[in-house]
Amino acid sequence: MIAVIYKGKGKFSVEDVLIPEISEDEILLKVRAASICGTDLKIKEFGHFKNPDDKPIILGHEFSGEIVKLGKNVRNLNEGMRISIAPNIGCGHCRECIGGYTNLCEDYEAFGINIDGAFAEFLRVPSRYISQGNIFILPNNITFDEGALIEPLSAAFNGTEAAGITPSDIVLIIGAGPMGILNLILAKLRGAQKVIVSEIIPERIEIAKKFGADFVINPENENLKSVLMKLSYHRGPDVIIIAASSGKAQEDSLDLIARCGRIVLFGGLPRGKDIINFKPNVIHYKQVIVTGTTGSSVIQYRKSLELAASKKINLNELISKKYLLPDAEKAFSSAKSPENLKVLFTI
Repeated sequence: MIAVIYKGKGKFSVEDVLIPEISEDEILLKVRAASICGTDLKIKEFGHFKNPDDKPIILGHEFSGEIVKLGKNVRNLNEGMRISIAPNIGCGHCRECIGGYTNLCEDYEAFGINIDGAFAEFLRVPSRYISQGNIFILPNNITFDEGALIEPLSAAFNGTEAAGITPSDIVLIIGAGPMGILNLILAKLRGAQKVIVSEIIPERIEIAKKFGADFVINPENENLKSVLMKLSYHRGPDVIIIAASSGKAQEDSLDLIARCGRIVLFGGLPRGKDIINFKPNVIHYKQVIVTGTTGSSVIQYRKSLELAASKKINLNELISKKYLLPDAEKAFSSAKSPENLKVLFTI
């Protein structure tokens, strides 16, 4: 089978490898669609802390496919089922796992990070994905392409849920990349009074407008705080979701947020640039909540799939380009381009 393999920092290759064997407790998936995530781009360039030895690994954790083989002990699944899979599994025993937050398990594993992922024709699904409830049958009205985007949708679901958005809230989203746009869509679905986007890249400014931002501010051309005050009854936004890997944006958010506001640190910072100047008195005197989110829980994944099936969100609108696996170099280049949102492999 053809697979896209991480070969160490800054290197990957497209190779013909053996179709994985499965045990009696596992399933074999024919991958039909797999989406390139910003995490895949970061792993390609910098590696991942969950793979400290930089071992070669097949990338890809946003995907869907069809079951083509089952181990004899697998129950309640059948060959031919169309599925997508929440990509993180936990140890199953810690407080986080027992509470349903396997994405927060200290010893979590994930496809494309420390388990071979979905940028391949076939995928071996370890038994723990079955036992922990990570496998989801796709409704008939969800295509494989849409199924591959449930994972990023669920991550944004986590972010907007943590923000506790209500109809009276004015929401600022910093960054209009794929995850910023998903947060924008969900903030509007949650009924926010206004959703404002801060973005400096012209192509992404236009994308934010296309997806319904009430206002888009380019802080390189306008004073962000001044414009926000005019748009928020001189209070500042009630919610700020920082969907960009920017320490400065995190620092500035404390000066922008309204009293009793909520700040969600959605985008992580790169190693070596992960310390910011923090103003605790702002949090103290404004009574602000600052939180962060990473990935999503299994129940959030399920809710996101149900939301997609309701068609209140059109995931196809986020798909910018599609490629075959042998064209991985072009696909990764397209995924980095600011005019594109989600780039998929169709397999």
